[in-house]
Amino acid sequence: MDMPKSQNHYCPKCKKHTSHEVKRVSVSKKKRGMAQGQRRFKRKMKGFGSFPKSNPKGREKPTRKLDLTYKCKICKKSQNIGKGFRVSKFEITK
Repeated sequence: MDMPKSQNHYCPKCKKHTSHEVKRVSVSKKKRGMAQGQRRFKRKMKGFGSFPKSNPKGREKPTRKLDLTYKCKICKKSQNIGKGFRVSKFEITK
């Protein structure tokens, strides 16, 4: 996927459409390692040998998620657009 280096976007600070610089940011891992569901899952996976389930190995996603950050060239304020998306090949072109 090719993305231009600068795009016109709505800037909430300027309250108008301005030229924005596009930057690639990888999505950080969610900090829910000790959530109730995760604790329950870990306790269940301890089990007895492979009981009750075998460990889910080799089920990684083929691509990483990435976010795009748009930085306004006038007020220098940046904002993330979207929740992140999966793409195997991403390139910012001029």
